[in-house]
Amino acid sequence: MQLIEFTEKGLFCRAGNFYIDPWQPVDHAVITHAHSDHAKWGSKNYLCHTLCKPLLQARLGDNHYETLEWNETKNINGVTVSLHPAGHIIGSSQIRVEYNGEVWVASGDYKVADDGLSGTFEPVRCHAFITESTFGLPIYCWKDQEIIFENMRDWILANKALNKASIIIAYSLGKAQRVLKALEHFDEIIYMHGATYNMHQALINANIPLPKINAERVTPETPKEKLKACIVIAPPGADGSPWLKRFSPYAIGVCSGWMQVRGNVRRKNVDGAFALSDHADWNGLLQAIKETGAEKVYVTHGYQSVFSRYLNEQGIWSAEVKTEYGTEDEEAPPGLPGGEEKEEAPYNISDLSEMERLDTLNNEDVE
Repeated sequence: MQLIEFTEKGLFCRAGNFYIDPWQPVDHAVITHAHSDHAKWGSKNYLCHTLCKPLLQARLGDNHYETLEWNETKNINGVTVSLHPAGHIIGSSQIRVEYNGEVWVASGDYKVADDGLSGTFEPVRCHAFITESTFGLPIYCWKDQEIIFENMRDWILANKALNKASIIIAYSLGKAQRVLKALEHFDEIIYMHGATYNMHQALINANIPLPKINAERVTPETPKEKLKACIVIAPPGADGSPWLKRFSPYAIGVCSGWMQVRGNVRRKNVDGAFALSDHADWNGLLQAIKETGAEKVYVTHGYQSVFSRYLNEQGIWSAEVKTEYGTEDEEAPPGLPGGEEKEEAPYNISDLSEMERLDTLNNEDVE
């Protein structure tokens, strides 16, 4: 019997009688991070990192929460559980599970590059590693964060020269906080959509350090004169909505890993595209897996078919796992109606017969 089983409710540790990121209500849930595809309402008990708790409270309301610091251990029915930095968003963790000398690690979502806010990804040695594969194709290779931020600042200045407001589309938890680091240079009010502002205030109220900016929520009472050529952070759901009319004239800039591919930028028809992702790119995924030393790798949401096949070709035993992760996350691929906040592959994985062929077809379309 596997230490962690893949069930209809989620990742289940039978020996400890708990689930990791269950998508159905359970008695005991260990949570990797506060994005809604990994943290569902309805469980009786939640265990998470200390910084994750206020985010869960903001999203799930009052519940029975227990917290751990990174690398602190807890014995659950004879199973040793500990949390380790995942680098995905504030409070995100990998879950290490040890029983009778066997170690499994569930990554949740992660990135190996340090963004200065989310904690530095910590490789955890294990026998089996459960990994995401959101951007598990070689065409996804991120630029350094500061280069992206510099491009964003230049884009904003160009908009100001045209007397246009700069609308930055960034998911309210994770991406929006990183964007603040790019905007510290501007000595002006940074306006926020209500969803973004509410999460910002939840972090402030929890005394979680954030970049120092002057944030203000946009309300119906906000004078239109103040919104001329301003800077705004809004979630994907605001893109294309009537809410934007008050900022006219404006330019739209989208922060998403999917913006790495120019074809996606064209389909989305945006004015600015910033390939800023809270997930590991192709090289980051491979680096993380190598550093775990895992004998077996289970691949979840994303390009799991292609990525799992590649790992097997490299001599690393791997298998695909069907989960409900990746259905609501911080990056919306181009083409979703109504700007829904969903994380789905913009390609049909079943059509990808050879990874090399796919790479060749798309390389000319990469920014």
